[in-house]
Amino acid sequence: MGLLLPFPMPCRRNKEPKFQPSSNHLQSELSNASLSSQPSLPSVPSLAPSSSFRKQAPAASEHQCSATLKVKGNSSYIPSLAIAGKLLYGGSSNGEIRAWNRDPNNYVNITSTDVGDHANVVATGNGDAVKSLVVLGDKLFSAHQDHKIRVWKIDNNTSAYYSTSGKLKNKYYERIATLPTLNDRFTKCFLANNYVQVRRHKKCTWVHHVDTVSALALSSDGSLLYSTSWDRTFKIWRTSDFRCLESVKNAHDDAINAIVVSKSNDGFVYTGSADTKIKVWKKLRAALQVNKKHSLVQTLEKHKSAVTALALSTDGTVLYSGACDRSILVWERDQGNYIVDGDDDSGHMVLKGALRGHTKAILCLAVVSNLLFSGSSDNTIRIWRRSSSVTDHQKGYSCLAVLEGHRRPVKCLTAVVDSDYSNRNSDHSSTSFLVYSGSLDCEIKIWQIR
Repeated sequence: MGLLLPFPMPCRRNKEPKFQPSSNHLQSELSNASLSSQPSLPSVPSLAPSSSFRKQAPAASEHQCSATLKVKGNSSYIPSLAIAGKLLYGGSSNGEIRAWNRDPNNYVNITSTDVGDHANVVATGNGDAVKSLVVLGDKLFSAHQDHKIRVWKIDNNTSAYYSTSGKLKNKYYERIATLPTLNDRFTKCFLANNYVQVRRHKKCTWVHHVDTVSALALSSDGSLLYSTSWDRTFKIWRTSDFRCLESVKNAHDDAINAIVVSKSNDGFVYTGSADTKIKVWKKLRAALQVNKKHSLVQTLEKHKSAVTALALSTDGTVLYSGACDRSILVWERDQGNYIVDGDDDSGHMVLKGALRGHTKAILCLAVVSNLLFSGSSDNTIRIWRRSSSVTDHQKGYSCLAVLEGHRRPVKCLTAVVDSDYSNRNSDHSSTSFLVYSGSLDCEIKIWQIR
């Protein structure tokens, strides 16, 4: 596979809050120092039983690796994944975005070394890593290490992917925008108050990210795109015309690594940073009358090292945070009411406990139904089940399985319910899930969980 290229790892935070370029404040993810984890959080109670998962897994779940996807002769790893329809998109460290058929049955009779021939390069950036991918309708948004967000028009004519010999061929999507757009930049360049200080002797307009764009998220109705960056800001873009509506500067004291937006229409936005903090943001009703800006409503400060991943339950009442302290913290919505700037707000999160088992930093999280999937620098993926009863499985969580097979840290995860399995089987007593994991070993694995 060749040598792995180093890329910045958000598991170390600055000693000084002042903004610095990514090359200074984030070091190679492949270095032993950055991958080694700090001690776990001894003061936080565990939510899952301490007994070995191996004694419970056979009765709780069946799991197998259905396929391994990799590109022959390509030593780039996969830092981002996204699913849309029948396709799995993977953003690579060399700036390419590839598409695979996400059904593992397509690869049953294909050896892992040949699967790369079934990957279609649909887009290319300028060679910098693709840090995050989201799909909205016929648009694919990609976040890049070169400080840009690119928008691609998805071509759904799947027949165009195949040559006369039946093999997949490269069919590039049309790039329809790069954010910030030229029009956005042009309209902001004439007024002095549109400029912000980004370095000691450098200014730029507030619509620009000035460091790696680390994560993307969509609002519940798809009208807004949220982006976070190592420049300590997060921005809000309108997806209809790609205009930047808002930039929250100095949102954290260090690089922002993760963002999730509630899909339950409550308006909450959560950001996780290398400054060890998680912050909760919302457009408060009182604020809407004045400046229509997001306001900070809560800061969660229990992690002792960089926060690297966030995930929300479907109903938005449970927040999961992963960090370099090896623990996944579980935060739940407090039912009590609070008044914040005149806004009746019941959205405060309360720490309930930790999910432990990984031996190194948590790098990615994904939630489907009542399952939480976590990927780690220890090369494994863990499957956690949230029980409907708080008395079941010691406060409601159990580790169903540990997926082993990757040879390097698991950098990204995405998962869906396997609807084809339900259609093929009349027995509805079990549910099947498909989990897709990207790793620094330059492979994507497809796991089937029942």
